[in-house]
Amino acid sequence: MNAVPRKWTERLAHHVRPSNSRAVWELLLTLSLFGAAWFASYMLHLYNVWLGLLLAPLAGLLLIRLFIVQHDCAHQALFVSPAVNDWVGRVLGVFTLTPHDMWRHSHILHHAGSGNLDRRGFGDVDTLTVAEYRAASFTARLKYRMYRHPLVLFGIGPMYLFLLQHRVPAGFITIRGGHWLDVMTTNAGIIVVFSLMMMLVGWQTFIIVHLPIVAVAATVGVWLFFVQHQFSPTFWERAPRWEREHAALHGSSYYDMPQPLMWLTGNIGIHHVHHLSAKIPFYRLPEVLREFSEFRNIGRLTLMQSLACIPLALWDEENARMLTFREFSALEAR
Repeated sequence: MNAVPRKWTERLAHHVRPSNSRAVWELLLTLSLFGAAWFASYMLHLYNVWLGLLLAPLAGLLLIRLFIVQHDCAHQALFVSPAVNDWVGRVLGVFTLTPHDMWRHSHILHHAGSGNLDRRGFGDVDTLTVAEYRAASFTARLKYRMYRHPLVLFGIGPMYLFLLQHRVPAGFITIRGGHWLDVMTTNAGIIVVFSLMMMLVGWQTFIIVHLPIVAVAATVGVWLFFVQHQFSPTFWERAPRWEREHAALHGSSYYDMPQPLMWLTGNIGIHHVHHLSAKIPFYRLPEVLREFSEFRNIGRLTLMQSLACIPLALWDEENARMLTFREFSALEAR
């Protein structure tokens, strides 16, 4: 595809059609399936603890789909009414452990500066350039390498983010955005819902059933976000040369997963189209691929291809490519 901007936002405008009836259907369907998967996991747990864990991946993926519904509310893409989007998003934030208003603010900043090297640090995976890493102290390098280790990035990090970081009204986004009330209200909702569940099934059983589901959702959710922007070849540029549509198309991947996984993750794998026009409802994203076949080959990654993204850690501005730490070391040794 020609790299020259083609005003895709205008060309995709007819797909920006939120439907209240479809929104209610998607919301109720996802909630019902998640509830059914959770209950089935609980029933299996009563028979055998290990059997109960078998359904944690399915329930976790359905929790991700619930997060995508909330995500569309943040973009005012699900319901026609902005107020309904906001309130549905806030209620869903109790289940996804994500304060809606705070996260929406951060996510909007992410969309506004995705692929812009001068606007990093909002709702994205921390990424250093080769020059920044080269100039960093030993301690700073060590911290960055630890942060980028797969065990931290896809294991410890996601659980810390959803269980702890989202519970504390601190940081630039929360303080400057005035989202203290949002965070604390979400926390209160979580306490109420979790307390009721513990009263029904027992606190130990609730933790044994729910914690693995949250772990799956958090890990897969962070992985999806990672692979949607940390792939090769991706796009990063400095502000004077950065252009939004080009960055959306070439700095966001098309994660071409098998259809069941695409459905469970709310089509978020069609991420380049989402960044082109964030107000397209998630259930309409496949329509765009059918209408514009050129999108099917831009930034496309299969499940197997995406595994090669794991070691990518540094952006090489001179050669416009992502590097691994090993490639950086080889570069320095020359």
